[in-house]
Amino acid sequence: MTDAALEIFGLSKHFGGISAISDVSLSVPSRSLTAVIGPNGAGKTTLFNLVTNLYTADRGEILFHGQSLRGRSPSIIAAMGLIRTFQSARIFPGMTTRENALAGAHLRLRTAAWRHMLWLGSARREERKLAAKADALLDLVGLAAFRSAAATDLPMGSQKLLEVVRALMAGPKLLLLDEPAAGLNDTETEELAGLLRAVRDSGITVIVVEHNMSLVMGVADQVVVLDAGTVVAAGSPREIQQNKRVIAAYVGAEA
Repeated sequence: MTDAALEIFGLSKHFGGISAISDVSLSVPSRSLTAVIGPNGAGKTTLFNLVTNLYTADRGEILFHGQSLRGRSPSIIAAMGLIRTFQSARIFPGMTTRENALAGAHLRLRTAAWRHMLWLGSARREERKLAAKADALLDLVGLAAFRSAAATDLPMGSQKLLEVVRALMAGPKLLLLDEPAAGLNDTETEELAGLLRAVRDSGITVIVVEHNMSLVMGVADQVVVLDAGTVVAAGSPREIQQNKRVIAAYVGAEA
């Protein structure tokens, strides 16, 4: 029995005549933090879309804690505990920062909807518990002071952090984060790094697609490098920093 949270075998996806992902295989250990890096167009976001079945793979197999994700809808995959964020922050308008965070918990509500509608005791207790969790997470990322503010009024970097909080409110077993540091300033990036470490240390498996190499090398247990839709290297941050093929891929991209 493997201790992998996610296993991918021979995954491929073509769009017309373009190969976006080609024969990708990788294993993500449970309770680890894996970073997926690579030049623009390497297939990183496509990989996330395939894992969550937003795209259907042409070939290959994806196992989540040993269960195949083949044919499962994105909503079913989320209910299984595989939660993701997107490159662009997706904030619900007309809602406060705290309400946006609480929206992530709808998958995990234990009390019947009609009890919430009638505001019965069990519903009130559950709401108080979730509100306390949301406030604690908002405090962890420096957004507690804005919990009653309109979420759409937050700067883009803060909206990105809020989206991570909302994903955590869904109670993930595996959290996929697509460029969470995009748009963050140095202080916000440090807060994100602390959050990622805390999430990993709490037992949640994390996979992050990220361009901020300082962040990646500071928090990742494992780094997977994609280039032109294929895995060109995988290993510890130190091993990746010394990998000549990785260096060549990035130097070539810059050139």
